[in-house]
Amino acid sequence: MTLELKGVSKVVEGQTHIHPTDLSLENGTMNVLLGPTLSGKTSLMRLMAGLDVPATGKVFWNGEDVTGQRVQDRKVAMVYQQFINYPLMSVYDNIASPMRLMGVNKAEIDRRVREAAELMKLTPMLERKPLELSGGQQQRCALARALVKNAGLVLLDEPLANLDYKLREELRIEIPKIFEASGSIFVYATTEPEEALLLGGNVATLWEGRITQFGSTPSVYRQPVDATTARVFSDPPMNFLQISKTGNRIMFGDGQSADATGKLAELADGRYTAGFRPNHLEIGQHAADAMEFKATLSVTELTGSETFIHLDHHGERWVGLIHGVHELALGEELSVWLDPRHAYIFGEDGKLVAPAAYALAA
Repeated sequence: MTLELKGVSKVVEGQTHIHPTDLSLENGTMNVLLGPTLSGKTSLMRLMAGLDVPATGKVFWNGEDVTGQRVQDRKVAMVYQQFINYPLMSVYDNIASPMRLMGVNKAEIDRRVREAAELMKLTPMLERKPLELSGGQQQRCALARALVKNAGLVLLDEPLANLDYKLREELRIEIPKIFEASGSIFVYATTEPEEALLLGGNVATLWEGRITQFGSTPSVYRQPVDATTARVFSDPPMNFLQISKTGNRIMFGDGQSADATGKLAELADGRYTAGFRPNHLEIGQHAADAMEFKATLSVTELTGSETFIHLDHHGERWVGLIHGVHELALGEELSVWLDPRHAYIFGEDGKLVAPAAYALAA
């Protein structure tokens, strides 16, 4: 099974929500749509499902043009963050409903319902009505209904957002295994880069209605094709610094410079942008060849085992993720350190011209 989008776009009242998009998804794969709110994830899913008709382009399922085909005639299951259940039906009947519409026999329905309920920890609640459940339990009911449908295309739009942390972590591991084993094409939308990394598979990064990059999740994370993709696939967002290359030196500002070795040596002289992730900024202990920058501390956030530091570096806003709990005074000037091997180099057009050395070694 394959799902192909060819030149597909979505325009609403003259505003482009999805720019012309080409995308091909294979059976048995997990594909994450990663982007901030309003980047186009839900709009793209609705085009895949047949809930919306594209303004341009075509949608193909196993080579067949299904662009105008009704969603009811496609083997599609979709679960939204805003869960949808039938309020007058029991949890059992909610889960069983799609199989009854498909004419599945009673014994098979019962088997699938109980298996899905066990996985979603709903077995004690099968006779309850959805409104007697917590929000997280209602979402699990909607997920179970999608699970039993055995759909060829499964679309999950931030489905775990309403669940408690422990269950969310469990289902991030279990759900992909379940759907991939069925041979379905699995599409999962999220705003969280960490969730995309945990889910694995492939990732499509979205920004303002455009797919900026599509490929295996580790490769897109390690080698983003441009600064926009790097910004999307980093939480907090990637930090940026204007730099220049002259001869065999890279000038990083604050009087800092580094040897232009490896791929950097091949760059033409000129201006570039260096990007580096928050976890690569250090305070105190640092690598021997790390560069020092002076920045003003504006905000700190403690997570228990780590500290987020928000910095002002000559008008540029940086965020650092520092291991351990640090008591720092707001407004003080800090020395922060960056190993140049962790810097991505982007051209003036935003395209990646030299990946971080650590990414090439990973």
